[in-house]
Parts: sequence; C-alpha cells; structure tokens
Amino acid sequence: MRTARSWDASTYHTLSGPQAEMAEAVLDRLALSGDETVLDAGCGSGRVTAQLVERLPHGRVVAVDADAGMVEHARATLGEDCVEVHHQDLTALSLPEPVDAVFSNAVFHWIPDHDALFAALAGALRPGGRLSAQCGGQGNVAGVQAAADALVAADPVLQRHFAGWGRPWNFAGTRETQDRLRAAGFVEANAWLEPWPVRPEDPVTYLLTICLGPYLERLPEGEHAAFAAAVAERVGGELDYVRLNIIARVPPEAIG
Repeated sequence: MRTARSWDASTYHTLSGPQAEMAEAVLDRLALSGDETVLDAGCGSGRVTAQLVERLPHGRVVAVDADAGMVEHARATLGEDCVEVHHQDLTALSLPEPVDAVFSNAVFHWIPDHDALFAALAGALRPGGRLSAQCGGQGNVAGVQAAADALVAADPVLQRHFAGWGRPWNFAGTRETQDRLRAAGFVEANAWLEPWPVRPEDPVTYLLTICLGPYLERLPEGEHAAFAAAVAERVGGELDYVRLNIIARVPPEAIG
C-alpha cells in the first residue's frame, strides 16, 4: 500500500475517535465467531485493531500497514504477543498463510490501484473468506478540499508550491468498486456510500493530522498551522465525510 505521506502515529491515535466509531459497523458486518484469523488491512496506529482483537478471543489478528511509524506504534500499543504486525504494501501482500476474513477501516482511498488491491486481498483469503471494509468514497471531504483549493488559488505564492501536484486520494464510487471486486474474483460483492459528517473537538489539529497531509507536504513546515486554521475557518465545525462501505466474499471453492 503506497501512501502519499508520513503519518504522526501518536497524534493520529489520539484524534481517531471518528474512525474508531466508523469501524464498529464494519466489524459487525463480518459476523465473527471469535476463533477466526483476520487480516487488518491498513492497521494504522492500532486503535481500531484493538477493537478487532476484542472480537477474537480464540482467534488471531494479522495486521499490515505501509507506514513505518504506524507499524511501530501499533506494535507498541497492541503488544507482539497479541497481534502480528507487518510493514507491507497491501497491493503486494505476502502472508504466511491465508486468512478467514479481511477487515479494513479508512484505508483504501489512499491506494491508487484498486484492481491490484482487490486482487491481493482475494488472494489472501481462504475459500469462502469474507471482506468487510470502509474507506473514503465519492464526495468524501469535498468541502475540505474545496476550501484548501480556494486558498491556493487565491495566493500566487501558494500556487507555486502546488505546480504539477497530483491528488493522492482515490475516492471511488459504488459501481466501479463492485465491478473491480468481481473482476478480482469476489462474489456477493456490494458497495454503498454513506454520508458521515464529523465534528472534531479540535478542528485545526484534526485537519493538520488527518485530512490535510498531502497539502501540507507541499508547504514549508512553518506555514502548516496557518493553512490548517484557514481551512478550518472556511469549512466551519463540520467535515463532510462520505464513506464507501464494502462487503464481499471469495467463492467457497475454485470456479472452473
């Protein structure tokens, strides 16, 4: 999994209450018995991984993330006896054995190639294995991006920092996602969009840590706080999250 930034894992862990809340329904849709082996595809700081561990008293969690800082934080938070955490790209998974299910929360929109992603996840599952995921979908944080873009457009100095910049997000829609899942070998593939407005207690720090990273990487560090504050002022107290929910299964046995 190639991300477009380096994350502040410790601050993210503290601020990621909205992501932890979003994860509850994603975990519920897995309908775990408690003895499965489950892949956390993009475990981040480990905060949500801990919720998965609680649902597997007799099972096992294998966690993967592409950010070295997140992996280090997750290992320290969860303990190596509790979860096996790997530093890997999700599009090039290499697990010691197949898993019963794949869970992912707030990750897939950072991966440009969803065809490669879904093929890798399908290949990691045992026959009949299930996928339950959620990520940013079509329209996600459109207001935040519009506010940031307006600031850049209004300032010739800022514009120079963004010359040739390509947006790193992949906020996919439902039909294309279902088609890609089926092409990767999944069956019973379903995807739907869900508005999920978020009102962070500290909007500026939240934007700095979670939403604006790709913009901030283009700016000198001394300008980060002012840019985030200006975006926060434009969007007000609510961030317009839209989540893409995904459920699918691989066939119980090879077809053909």
